[in-house]
Amino acid sequence: MNLKPYPIPFTDITGQKYKDSGIEWLGEIPEGWEVERLRYLLSRNDGGVWGNDTINDEGDIVLRSTEVNINGSWSIQEPAFRKLSASEKRKALLEFGDILVTKSSGSKEHIGKSAYVDKEIAELKACFSNFMQRLRTTDKYFGKFFYYILNNHIGREQMNFLGQTTTGLINLNGSVLGEIKIAYPSKEDATKLIDFLDQKTTKIDELIKKNEKLIELLKENRQAIISHAVTKGLDPKARMKDSGIDWIGDILEGWGVKKLKYVAEIVLGKMLQNEDSGKDELKPYMRAQNIQWEIVDITDVKEMWFSDYEIKKYRVQKGDLLISEGGEVGRTALWNGELEECYIQNSVHKVTVDKKLANNRYLLNLLKTYGKWGYFESIVNRVSIGHLTREKLKEIKIVCPPKNEQEQIVTYLDKKSSSMDEIIQKIQPQIEKLKEYRQALISNVVTGKVRVDES
Repeated sequence: MNLKPYPIPFTDITGQKYKDSGIEWLGEIPEGWEVERLRYLLSRNDGGVWGNDTINDEGDIVLRSTEVNINGSWSIQEPAFRKLSASEKRKALLEFGDILVTKSSGSKEHIGKSAYVDKEIAELKACFSNFMQRLRTTDKYFGKFFYYILNNHIGREQMNFLGQTTTGLINLNGSVLGEIKIAYPSKEDATKLIDFLDQKTTKIDELIKKNEKLIELLKENRQAIISHAVTKGLDPKARMKDSGIDWIGDILEGWGVKKLKYVAEIVLGKMLQNEDSGKDELKPYMRAQNIQWEIVDITDVKEMWFSDYEIKKYRVQKGDLLISEGGEVGRTALWNGELEECYIQNSVHKVTVDKKLANNRYLLNLLKTYGKWGYFESIVNRVSIGHLTREKLKEIKIVCPPKNEQEQIVTYLDKKSSSMDEIIQKIQPQIEKLKEYRQALISNVVTGKVRVDES
């Protein structure tokens, strides 16, 4: 196995003797520790079940990979209930000390995330889905210790290496997981290390949550300011009138309400075309997945064929608003020329605002407010996947102040948003540093690079 050395700093501790682990990327480990493939340390290494749908939350709880966060914590809000046979329940019933590893996921980063079955989870008497693999250590003293290894880059990088397929995808199964190499101490030392990591990681996680909550509150406050400005204006003493729209309520006198089609040209993108008709050109295009609130994501841009006519019709120009037709319907971004040339697929609307009638950034803030209020979801059909059709988008009523007031609102919101964004940008690196420190701490402890004092 030719893995790159892990970025684990070696800490020399007086009186601590070390030996060669025999693994290049692991280096030296304390004397008394052992190195073994995981499969020799397990009593269970098996997949889960799914069962049949039930009505009114009857049946057995089946925990899914979606209920495991990337950091290994649980997030069980609406557990799945399934009808399982007696043999299925016996096979997949979770016990205290089990480890669950996600072996299949729609997101590459989620493959390999691991969760530990503590006493609270075990009390649910739950089973687990077939998208996860259950690992049960022969000696339960090591369940939590191995969980820390598997949910750290020490385990994850081995999973990525061992599970790599010829197509570049990661394929995890019991055999792959069994090949992971584990360094481990005595039971007594393992217990000390687990207690130490439980205490330290809990404190770190609390700090991370505190900072994340602060960012969430700042974003909520930012959106509240935006929502008020684009629907109620900037002057708290101004006279108001009924907007005629129940869910908006009063607006300022002098403001109007217009349908979107009267202030902008709306174009739905081109249907996917994978083959050249003979006269087409291969061009990049935006999909619904590329449209985020306020901004576009160009980390994954696809290409398809466009004719000369379609190049003229579907090309995106700087200042256009791009609105998601599917997925999270109504999600709106401003195109700032992120690519020199780009077009749209039919999961995206291109909205070109008439500059004489409206300010595109005012409309961006207004449509974001509509989205956060749930308006777009309320007007789409939800039999299966919702679609915000061009016909529905054209008819949307927008709060329309005079053009000069729109520009004043945009200037005001720029200033307010900028100050809050600066605070968020200062907090975010602190969160990343805490996460990095957490990973480094676990790495050092579970490989014996630092000694944990009983005190």
